[in-house]
Amino acid sequence: MTKIRMFAAAALVLATATPAFAKEAPITFSEDVQPIIQQRCAMCHQAGAEGFVKSGFDLTSYVGMLKGTKHGALFSPGDPVSSNLMVLIDGKADKSLQMPHGKK
Repeated sequence: MTKIRMFAAAALVLATATPAFAKEAPITFSEDVQPIIQQRCAMCHQAGAEGFVKSGFDLTSYVGMLKGTKHGALFSPGDPVSSNLMVLIDGKADKSLQMPHGKK
C-alpha cells in the first residue's frame, strides 16, 4: 500500500507542477517595447524635439515607429539584427549617430 500512496503522491505533484520549460507570454508592443522606448528614446523622438526635427522619426506611437524616418525605414521584417534601427543603436553606421546619444 505504501508504494501505491507514493506513486499517487508523485503523480499528483507531477500533474500539478508547472514545467520549467513552460512557454513564456508573447512579447507585446504595449507591455514590453513601449516602456523601453518611452524611457530611452521618446524624449528626443517626438514632435518638436531634436531627434524628430533631424530625422522625422516619431516614437510616440506604434504607427510613427513603423513609418520610419525621412531617410527611410528602420526595420527589416524577419531580420531584426540587420535593421537600420540596430545599426544606429550599435553605432555601426556612424559613431556620431549612435543611439541614444551619450547614454547606454
